[in-house]
Amino acid sequence: MELPYHFRDPSLAALALTHRSAGKPNNERMEFLGDALLGAIIAEMLYETHPKAAEGDMSRLRAQLVNGQALAVVARELELGDQLKLGSGELKSGGYRRDSILADAFEALVAAIYLDGGFDACRSTVRTLFADRIAALPHASKDAKTRLQEWLQAQGWPLPQYELVATEGEEHARTFEVHCIVSQPMTVKEAGRGSSRRLAEQDAAEVVLNRLAGEQESQ
Repeated sequence: MELPYHFRDPSLAALALTHRSAGKPNNERMEFLGDALLGAIIAEMLYETHPKAAEGDMSRLRAQLVNGQALAVVARELELGDQLKLGSGELKSGGYRRDSILADAFEALVAAIYLDGGFDACRSTVRTLFADRIAALPHASKDAKTRLQEWLQAQGWPLPQYELVATEGEEHARTFEVHCIVSQPMTVKEAGRGSSRRLAEQDAAEVVLNRLAGEQESQ
C-alpha cells in the first residue's frame, strides 16, 4: 500500500523513520506528537461512525485501532520497515520487523505529515488509512442493560440490581428514577431517569457501565 501523501520536505519523512538507535536527531519527539494526533483523529472518526456508542465503547474501539500491534500492521502495509534507519545493533537483531519500532515509526510519520502539510492534510491521510478498518468494527447495537450484563459476566461479577426510588409528575408525564446497583467487587450505585421505568433502568445501566469501564481502563 502506498502512503496517500506526498512530502514537500522529504527530510521530515526521513526523520520520522530514524530510530533512536541510529543516534540523534531521531523520531522520538515526532512519535509523541503523532500519538496525540492519531488518537484525536481516530476518536473523531469513531464519534461519527458510532453515534449510539457509549464513551467506554468508543475508548475500547480506539484502543483496538491504535495499539502497538495494530499500528505495526499499518506500518507493514506501508512497507516502513524497509525504509527505517536503525543502529547496527537493531539492524542485526531484526529491529525493522519489531512491532514496537514499526508502530513508533508510523506515529512519527503521522506527525511528519502534520508538520509538512498541516492538520487538514494529516487528518485526510489518517482517515484514508483507517476508513476500512473502522468500517469493519462492530457497532454498539445492544442496549445498555444487555451490555452491562455481558460486561459484568465477562469479569465474573454478579449481575446488577435495579431499584425504583421515585416516580414524579402527572399520569401523562411521569418521570421515573431508578438506581442500578453492582455489589462486587465494590459497591457501585448510580441513578437513571426516564419517562418509563424501563428507560430509567437503561439510563442507570449506561452510567454504571461507563463508570466501571472507565475505572478499569485507568488502572
